[in-house]
Order: sequence, then C-alpha cells, then structure tokens
Amino acid sequence: MNIRTFSNSANLAQAAARCAAGIISETITQCGTARIIVATGASHLAFLNALVALPGVDWSKVEMFHLDEYVGLPITHPASFRKYLLERFIRPTGVGRYHLLDGEGDLAAVCKKAGDEMNSGRIHLAFVGIGENGHLAFNDPPADFETKTPYIVVTLDEGCGRQQVGEGWFRDLSEVPRQAITISIRQILQAEKILCVTPELRKAKAVKACLEGPIGPAAPASALRTHSDVTFFLDADSASLLDPRTLAGASKEV
Repeated sequence: MNIRTFSNSANLAQAAARCAAGIISETITQCGTARIIVATGASHLAFLNALVALPGVDWSKVEMFHLDEYVGLPITHPASFRKYLLERFIRPTGVGRYHLLDGEGDLAAVCKKAGDEMNSGRIHLAFVGIGENGHLAFNDPPADFETKTPYIVVTLDEGCGRQQVGEGWFRDLSEVPRQAITISIRQILQAEKILCVTPELRKAKAVKACLEGPIGPAAPASALRTHSDVTFFLDADSASLLDPRTLAGASKEV
C-alpha cells in the first residue's frame, strides 16, 4: 500500500489536490483526455476546493463520473450529490463532459446508461474515501464484492445514515433516504489509479479496519488493498489507530 500521512487535514487536502492535478495533466498529455471519477461528502470538500483552485489543468479535456446519489432526493436538496458536484466541481472547472446520476429517474435505466458510458473507455483516475462504517462509495457492509454491474441500487445501513446526519446534510435519521445508486466495488477497482482521501478522527476506526483487518465485505474499503495503484491520504487523526508496522513504509509529511 502507498500511504501518505499529514499533520493536519488542510495539508492533506493540498497535497492530494497537487497529486490529482499532476495525474490528470499527465494523462491528458499522454492520452488527449482524462476520464475521472469524483467523490463527494464533507471529508472531500477541502480537497476539491484545493483541486479546482490549482492552475494549469485543462479541464475542457476531462470527462467526469461520480460515485453515488440518493434515490428520490431532488437536485435542489442540500445533500444532493448532483448539486454538490455542480456547485463545487463542474461549474468552477468548466469540465468538458460530465455524467450525473439522476436518483429521481428510472433507476434501472440510469444505472445502465451510466455504466455503459463509463465502460466506453478507460477510467484513468478515481477519487474515493472511507466512510465511518468502512463503506466505499455507498457500498455499506456487507458489500457486494462479486457483482460486475457498474452501477447498482443499494439499501443504506444505519451507520451510513448516522454519518450523513453527523455531517449536517440531514436533521435526523428519518430524513436520510433508504436507498442510493452507487458505483460497485469491482467497478471502482477498474480505475487505473485511485486516490483515497480520508481525513478526520471519526474515520480512524474504519481506516484501521480497512487497512489492517481482513479484506472482505464487512469492511468494504478493504477492497482497495487489492488494487495495484492506490494511494491513501490520511491525516494524523485518521491514521491515529494504525499499527506502527503499517505506517513503517508510509510517507510522513508536514
């Protein structure tokens, strides 16, 4: 595993943004375009803010997909990931092409269209994070490690709901949608490079379980350890429970 740890979340965000921008620009130089998957959520706000502020990326040559979206939640709702991406990434960058998941539409048709578009070419880079319950995208435990379907509809567990309330997207659990569209585990692993950006103390237990525990459905993000080119960006808080042996080969940065 390639692990980079930082003294605080702000430095983590800046470093992850520079890394992402470098990969995107290099990919555009080599391939003419870069196809990326962009994550959402509170823990990625600083990272995305830093990324869109960096100069030199030709966003007109970038095609963007996203990880997940709630079922039945209007795009005007503060928790809508379509709204999140439009406001925080798509409009600020002017990205050349993007694909948004419509959780209010025909779910089977939305999943098929998104999957077909994603698999029409290589995915060069994916941004992901580790949820408080170890989820990867909205693949809550026990996650489906076997399906080859690119996008699936899942039922969210209570731990995921509590995280969404804790982050301030909803007032209480009763408001959190029960289902979501999510990219599948296997589809995430098809990306050529993965950056896992996971700051904050509330993620420490999940980080430990996913990086040191058994690889399997009980810790969905543990699947990232099977990928050949994944970099974990952690801060002092999110890495605080890791065994020193895990961090022995990590890059420790200010």
